Amino acid sequence: MIKLDRIPRFFYNSSAFTLLEVMIAIAILAITLATLYGSQARSLSYATEARFNYVAPELAAAKLAELQSGTRDLINDSGDFGEDFSGYTWSLEINDATFDNIASLADLKEPLQQIDLTVKRDGVPYRYFLRYYGFWNE
Repeated sequence: MIKLDRIPRFFYNSSAFTLLEVMIAIAILAITLATLYGSQARSLSYATEARFNYVAPELAAAKLAELQSGTRDLINDSGDFGEDFSGYTWSLEINDATFDNIASLADLKEPLQQIDLTVKRDGVPYRYFLRYYGFWNE
């Protein structure tokens, strides 16, 4: 029979943690951290989408204002928004609008222009599309 006074105190001290208790604590900590990191990643993704949904319509409106003011030619074109909005690009496609099914619009003397403006950002899967109809004197 083994006497307890010959075994070092740390082997039978009842106030110490067992291996099972430590493993359970580590498992709980791992689950909690994984949840927090997933939540943080989703939050960052939502913030990126919200920023794009705020900036892209403003940039499209500015590009359309350039067309309406006459500072930009009414041609198919593409480009970027400079260093202030690096990574954002735009493309412009201009066609004569056709309204075959609407009799009052089919007989217009001046052709109505259909302008398709797309704003994209590098590295994100979002895009903003704007379709505008108007008359322009070329």
